[in-house]
Amino acid sequence: MFKSLDVFKAAHAMGKHAAARQAVVAQNMANADTPGYQARDIKPFKELYQNDSGVGSMRATRAGHHGSSLESSGMAPGLATAEVSPNGNSVSVEEEMLKAVDVKRQHDRSVAIYKSALTVLRAAAAR
Repeated sequence: MFKSLDVFKAAHAMGKHAAARQAVVAQNMANADTPGYQARDIKPFKELYQNDSGVGSMRATRAGHHGSSLESSGMAPGLATAEVSPNGNSVSVEEEMLKAVDVKRQHDRSVAIYKSALTVLRAAAAR
């Protein structure tokens, strides 16, 4: 019942995106000294969720709805753009730490949205 509400879908998708991005950041940091390793990243959630066709266009609200899905689009890690060191490694530990902080904030935001929506739903059901 609650999964059909858009706010819960958005919070769930944001949480899944944060988990996937954290896994990529952790993999980058683990390979910070590996020669030839290329840093990877996932597109920010904002880019994946916003309408790319402009104002007044349709947005998918459920899986399979006009051929797209909120959770799966663009979640594959791609190569990040960074300077390459002499050994061919492109991981910057400082940048990865900043990404990790951003991912934590995104996860906390998704939990806060979920809790807030649940509080509003409980208040509405109590009346």
